[in-house]
Parts: sequence; structure tokens; C-alpha cells
Amino acid sequence: MSDQQAIEAQVFRRLLDHLDSRKDVQNIDLMNLAGFCRNCLSKWYVAAAEEHGQSVTYDDARERVYGMPYEEWKAKYQTEATPEQQAAFEQSKH
Repeated sequence: MSDQQAIEAQVFRRLLDHLDSRKDVQNIDLMNLAGFCRNCLSKWYVAAAEEHGQSVTYDDARERVYGMPYEEWKAKYQTEATPEQQAAFEQSKH
């Protein structure tokens, strides 16, 4: 692994650690502010694995990103989106 790859891998792990420490930040908040969320990271993880000839399921990638099975994270930490969050999300699609 090159130095650049090692740095990028470290940054990715730090991003995951940061997201793990901010379970209060909902995916809809991330989507509204940044245009991506934990689920997007999971999809990118699956795509990158496929590019490297590895098979990773979406559920496995989500567990890597969320730090636990998605359904467990969802039950513990996901809240119902507010009307304001939903409106901002719909507006961002246009």
C-alpha cells in the first residue's frame, strides 16, 4: 500500500469514527447539508470492493459504516424526519 493509500484509509476510518460519535446526526441531515449519507458511503464501499474483485454485500458494507447491523442502528438511533427536514430534502432534489 502506498503512503497516499494509507493516508486515505486512515482518513476514511476517522470519518467513520466521527460519524459513529455523532449518532445524533441523522442521515437526512447529512443528505440535506452535504448531499451524501452513511448509506451512500455503504454503496460506495460496495462499488469499490467490486472494482477490486471482491464481493461485499450492501448489508456488510452498512455494518462496516454504521459499526453495527443497520437494523440495530436504526432501532437505537434513527429518529423520524421532521417536516422541515423532509421539505429540505425534497427541495434539494430539484
